[in-house]
Amino acid sequence: MNQKDADEIRQNVRASYAEVAEASNEGSGCGVGSSCCGVSEDAQINAVNSMRLGYSEEDISSVPEGADMGLGCGNPRAIASIKEGEVVLDLGSGGGFDVFLAAREVGRTGRVIGIDMTPAMISKARSNAEQAGHGNVEFRLGEIEYLPVADNEVDVIISNCVINLSPDKGRVFSEAFRALKPGGRLAISDVVASIDLPDEIRNDLALYSGCMAGASTISLLQQIISDVGFLDIEIIPKDESREFIKDWAPGRGVEDYVLSAYIGAVKPQAGCCCQ
Repeated sequence: MNQKDADEIRQNVRASYAEVAEASNEGSGCGVGSSCCGVSEDAQINAVNSMRLGYSEEDISSVPEGADMGLGCGNPRAIASIKEGEVVLDLGSGGGFDVFLAAREVGRTGRVIGIDMTPAMISKARSNAEQAGHGNVEFRLGEIEYLPVADNEVDVIISNCVINLSPDKGRVFSEAFRALKPGGRLAISDVVASIDLPDEIRNDLALYSGCMAGASTISLLQQIISDVGFLDIEIIPKDESREFIKDWAPGRGVEDYVLSAYIGAVKPQAGCCCQ
């Protein structure tokens, strides 16, 4: 993919999710066609969407009002095994839903950092954090291909249906590797392609922003993550995700090509040369 095409994708994704954030602030539907955004003026609808993805009622009721926007394709914390005192990084943190849930798990001695490239999402998340009095979270504006995070800073990286939106996934995983401490781990929920996508899906910008057209095949993702240096790579497809993916673009048949998956991997300990 050339730089012009990559920039067009990023600009389209940023504009689409700015619209999602602004719609949520105004209490209206997102208005983004063929999208996984799911955001609604009705908090109950967003809650139902989140429970379909694997969150509990307790999860939803424990976060600041407006943080649950019905986004995502799973619950990355289900495989993260977050511990008290850890530093967690959320790639594409949106309104802060997963950040606030992780903040409960790391406790006062831990810290959670959310990264998002959309200024409207960062503003929304920071407002949510201030209203809820969360002192162990912060939100930074930045692209996941160029993380505003120091080397070896975090214990766990989580992400929910965001890496598929990047036109340079190799760069994303390389940055994740850099930011993780030795022994640190990835715990990601994302959309993957079960087979190569046809051109009419791959080239549809609306479906790209909708978390479908940018999905990589499982074998390609495995290779990308391995090439970066991660070990113990697991990519576990969730066949049941076909049902909610069908709702993202009704009548387009995208559920025949993409599905949600959990992606886990570990950065080797310092001095480990094993592959």
